[in-house]
Amino acid sequence: MQLTEKDYRKILICLTIYLTSLFAANTLGIKIMPFIFGSHLTVGIFTFPVVFLMTDVIGEVYGKSISKWFVRCGLVATVLFLLYSLISLYLPWSERGLWAKEGYDLIFGVSGRFGIASVFAFVIAEYQDVFTFFFVRGKIGEKLFWLRSLLSNLWSQLLDSIIFMTIAFAGTGFYSTKTLIILILTQWLFKVSMGLLYTPLSYLGIYLLREKNADIANTN
Repeated sequence: MQLTEKDYRKILICLTIYLTSLFAANTLGIKIMPFIFGSHLTVGIFTFPVVFLMTDVIGEVYGKSISKWFVRCGLVATVLFLLYSLISLYLPWSERGLWAKEGYDLIFGVSGRFGIASVFAFVIAEYQDVFTFFFVRGKIGEKLFWLRSLLSNLWSQLLDSIIFMTIAFAGTGFYSTKTLIILILTQWLFKVSMGLLYTPLSYLGIYLLREKNADIANTN
């Protein structure tokens, strides 16, 4: 695959959006908001679909290999962020900074269980998203991007919700099995719905990446 300097710039911009959306989902997601039938949703629900759509968009234009590299970058960034967070939590506090200790520890005090849940869910779901997207494209061709993206997101977002919620909460006593299942289904349906709403932005991204002098072979 031959990439021009313009292609590299565009890929770096996409990677920036990808990683920013990932970190936003993982850090801002501590806040939950009320939803229908007494359920709740994390505010990270608005940024996390961008992560999956971005691998679809970049894969559509530049191929599966680049999509996989995005996932690897996301994994490295997530693990490093968790490591840095743990180190920062164990370092001693200065007396003048104790006013921020309670809030700081609450926000960045991600337990090992939550960290493991986040990493496992991200890696498995993202790789499945890339695999499913290109599997469907191999079956129906390069038409109907929205359908290929939807099908890959239906499966990958379900995996992400099941894996994260199960590892993070199963057996903790915070939620009953019934409540946990409802939370998983609610999160999944809402993330897929947000992905559909963001589909026009995906088409805009594909158009911008494929504009004159940027179109290259997109098979791998």
